[in-house]
Amino acid sequence: MDRADDVRKIRRDHPTPVCPIDRGEDGTWRIRGYEAARAVLRSTETVQAGLGIETVEKLPARIRRPVLYRDGPQHREHRRQTARYFTPRRVAEHYRDLAERIARRHLDTLRSEGEAWLEDLTFGVSIDVACEVIGLTYSRPGIQRRLERFFPEKFGRPGLTSWHGIYWLFRQNSQWLRIYLADVRPAVRAHREQPADNLISHLIAEGCSRAEILGECLTYAAAGMVTTREFISVAAWHLFTDEALRERYLAGSESERLAVVHELLRLEPAVARLKRRTTGAVEVPGADGPVTVPGDALVEIFVDETNTDPEAMGDDPTAACPGRPATTGRYAAALSFGDGPHRCPGGDIALMEANVFLGQLFALDGIRMLTPPRVAFQDEIGGYVLRGLRVAVGPR
Repeated sequence: MDRADDVRKIRRDHPTPVCPIDRGEDGTWRIRGYEAARAVLRSTETVQAGLGIETVEKLPARIRRPVLYRDGPQHREHRRQTARYFTPRRVAEHYRDLAERIARRHLDTLRSEGEAWLEDLTFGVSIDVACEVIGLTYSRPGIQRRLERFFPEKFGRPGLTSWHGIYWLFRQNSQWLRIYLADVRPAVRAHREQPADNLISHLIAEGCSRAEILGECLTYAAAGMVTTREFISVAAWHLFTDEALRERYLAGSESERLAVVHELLRLEPAVARLKRRTTGAVEVPGADGPVTVPGDALVEIFVDETNTDPEAMGDDPTAACPGRPATTGRYAAALSFGDGPHRCPGGDIALMEANVFLGQLFALDGIRMLTPPRVAFQDEIGGYVLRGLRVAVGPR
């Protein structure tokens, strides 16, 4: 692949040779081809792996696992019942005006102060939108700071065999407690007295305990706040540094702007590693014909590579080409939201709020980037963390 044609900001080094599917020395099956990845994600013979599932499995059996960590009939039923919160129609009718108001409020801070850190603006927008969807609308002041501490740039591994592990175990549990006391418990109390049309009220109606509601809230917070924050930041970085793409975005219709956002998400997936464990043999397409992945095998999907697979994406797969014929509609961002039973339910909300924020940001007079961000990685999900991108408005 010609690096000169690669417009991606997030550069990851991958071992060679790069094959659509192969098996590593540790026995992990590695998927880099788009069709092979989609086959694994859609298979009924796979279950969720990674994302700290080992820790969740240690919970007492009486505690219901967050939906992210469930599979089978219970998972499907939960997704069916909560799907109404994430439909395109609901996003348009219930969340768009909300996102516009929230974006204006945070950008008013930029207007009044003249400068701001982009990560603070994007996190504020992501938190406020997600809290409305989830029902975390009774929090004490400081939710952004609490979430910053719960989702740091670098994670340690909790444990009892080293001071480092003990520190991270204490830190993790203390942050859980802070968010429960300041955010989840007030929301649960309020929605028990007066149910609303949101996720927490739904979980209360299902009979979930407060611990179970906390787990679900943090799962949706990670998906709806943290990853959305990073993607909006990287999309803004692209638009700040690519004048032609920025002009195309600003001059475009609503659908044309969304095509730009989809294409940037395809190139810069916020979650670039997905893991599954097979429960039976799974046949997937390979370069030389079908390949059978045996049961009880760990499969790791490299989303950043599946999304730039030339066999699926067409010419110039690492170039920004909004509206490319190979990626349309629901899958214009390729596998950036996953696929199959665990496809991210909030994809339409994330795209809408990103588009709303970017549209308002780049409509500001004199908007400009003062400093580019530094990039760090979260290895477990292959995610990126952007910090230090400072923006300014008004006269130079």
